[in-house]
Amino acid sequence: MSGPDTVRRTVDTVWRMESAKIIAVLARTVNDVGLAEELASDAAVAALEQWPVDGVPDRPAAWLMVTGKRRAVDRIRRDQNLKTKYQHLAGRLEASGMAVDPIAEAEAELDDDIGDELLRVIFCACHPVLSPEARAALTLKAAAGLSTAEIARAYLTSESTVAQRIVRAKRKLESAGVTFEAPGQGEFAVRLDAVLEVVYLIFNEGYTATGGHDLMRPELCQDAQRLAQRLTALVPDQPEVLGLAALLDFQASRTRTRVDSDGELVPLPEQDRSKWDRLLIRRGLAALHQASAWGDDAGPYRLQAAIAACHARAARPGETDWVRIAGLYSRLLNVQPSPVVALNRAVAFGEAFGPQSGLDRVDEIADLPALAGYHLVPAVRGEMLERLGHKESALAEFERAASLAYNERERARLTQRAADLRNTI
Repeated sequence: MSGPDTVRRTVDTVWRMESAKIIAVLARTVNDVGLAEELASDAAVAALEQWPVDGVPDRPAAWLMVTGKRRAVDRIRRDQNLKTKYQHLAGRLEASGMAVDPIAEAEAELDDDIGDELLRVIFCACHPVLSPEARAALTLKAAAGLSTAEIARAYLTSESTVAQRIVRAKRKLESAGVTFEAPGQGEFAVRLDAVLEVVYLIFNEGYTATGGHDLMRPELCQDAQRLAQRLTALVPDQPEVLGLAALLDFQASRTRTRVDSDGELVPLPEQDRSKWDRLLIRRGLAALHQASAWGDDAGPYRLQAAIAACHARAARPGETDWVRIAGLYSRLLNVQPSPVVALNRAVAFGEAFGPQSGLDRVDEIADLPALAGYHLVPAVRGEMLERLGHKESALAEFERAASLAYNERERARLTQRAADLRNTI
């Protein structure tokens, strides 16, 4: 028997790490991503009720999967309007539930083919019948397990907007009769851009979590890297796929040095570069080189990978080619205009040409509605102002940045930065 608090923590951990995979398998099984989410949630509720009595199972994710499938059978049986669907699905679900070891079978589904399962759900949720915004929101919810609040922060929009997009997307997929099977080769190109965007956003949420106590969610980074590598195998002649795979490898190469032993963020200039993963860097450089065979007309992922490669090649922070990075960000801003790219470009200009150059470019975009409430804007302004010697103004910016940060680790770092600066005034 396990205590309720222990069970709750266990369910929270398993849900955070495995829910996307569980939903992906259930979505393919019942051919309905909305229903799959409900079934997975029902299974989690059942765990909260049963595990305090029966104990936490040895394979909790597989237990949730089996429970979700059994709930699917019950749901279909209860719904008299889905008799036809029951005839097609219930036999298969009951057969899997009657296996000699249904837990082992469910675990095999989670482990052996999960890269394909997640990718299948992503491609289905990126169906052309949906708008680009709806595709991204639905896929991040179903395939990455992000909350509406996390998706809203990733897109710098409101939670209600994201929630409406997800609900409408589910309804549209259902009304269009979209099946959760991998699209044919002819459909890959139509959906590829949206799929790449979602994989990139999954990685970003893992690399710097928008909320919560931990700075990173490594399981999301690993999922995104696996999906990117799978895509390079499926469509090896697409330079942007190679660019994305390279970018994620470069970023992931630093994960061991991004936080200290206390879980606090270690800024890029302070990281021990000797501990960066050289294997991932070499793989990233190889992919980027392969992508260059398609010429210099690079898209957003190749350009971002080229920027990350500049950091990866520099043995010490002082050797970073910031002038090249600033130029690459200017190209990226032309290819993919966005406030966040513009903010990153401002940082690069501050490093390449001095803090005043960076501050000028931040101030050009600071009042954009999309950046209202984005904590990195005052954080970057604070950095530039401190380097210019305007300590009191910098202090106010760091305090404002801390008040806006959702992630607890980032908020703590910015609060400490403000405190350190206050002691020098």
